[in-house]
Amino acid sequence: MTKFLLISAAALAVAGCASLPLVGNSDAAATNEARLEAVLAAQSDAAKARYQYRHPKQTLEFFGVEPGMTVVDSLSGKIWYSGILASYLGPDGNVIAADYSMPMWRRFGGFADDEWLKKRENWAETWLDGAGEWAGEGAAEVGAMVYGSVSDELAGTADVVLFVRALHHFNRFEEAGGHFTEAFADIHKVLKSGGAVGVVQHRAPAGNSDKWAVGNNGYLKQDQIIAAFEEAGFEFVTSSEINANPKDQPTEDEFVWRLPPTLGTSQEDDALKAEMMAIGESDRMTLLFRKP
Repeated sequence: MTKFLLISAAALAVAGCASLPLVGNSDAAATNEARLEAVLAAQSDAAKARYQYRHPKQTLEFFGVEPGMTVVDSLSGKIWYSGILASYLGPDGNVIAADYSMPMWRRFGGFADDEWLKKRENWAETWLDGAGEWAGEGAAEVGAMVYGSVSDELAGTADVVLFVRALHHFNRFEEAGGHFTEAFADIHKVLKSGGAVGVVQHRAPAGNSDKWAVGNNGYLKQDQIIAAFEEAGFEFVTSSEINANPKDQPTEDEFVWRLPPTLGTSQEDDALKAEMMAIGESDRMTLLFRKP
């Protein structure tokens, strides 16, 4: 069954953020920059508190995201990045939330028990039903898709596909279920010729073992991700250090969720919590690929 729906969003308008044509000149670039700044300024205080680590303005600009585009946001959240994109892309744009497949979710264990998985089966419909709470009048159309069941309707429609802190699960389940390979095929399918893939991912230290950096600890190696995309037929364009954090140097006894916002190892230890807060959010690679 195709799990793709497209609806008009409705609820929160950002003042002064009318739809803009995609024109490659300095005036348009300046207008787009002002629009993005206005959208980011209108987000919640909780979201803005994380800009110091996530750099959404610089990140979206680096990936070439502009109003009027169709952007796929993998493992979406209404704040990161779908909520931002809905306002920024405008009424001529589309933001398509993309979820992991149900076979992949079943590999998670832990929180993903039978009850949770049953509710997840209706994720696309639930996501779209709630879009009116966070996407505003004059915002982009909002859609939903599931990796492994991408409809032919979506083929060649996306300008950009985003993977923001979402690749480690694909990678850690690749050997068991081929989920990374499946995702690569779906990206190829939905992207236009020349379309971009933007990756922000927790970066493993180069000296840590490949086994530790397979994804179970949240981290992947940068050269590993570049090689995987190139092997899948994408062109590596460039990288950026805009989301780097040299304070984050995990040992092989640590995982990414020790850091904020999760603080998974220090809830009962104030001294350790202060140490993790001083590090901040994870060191992240920021990579740009292109479909030939």
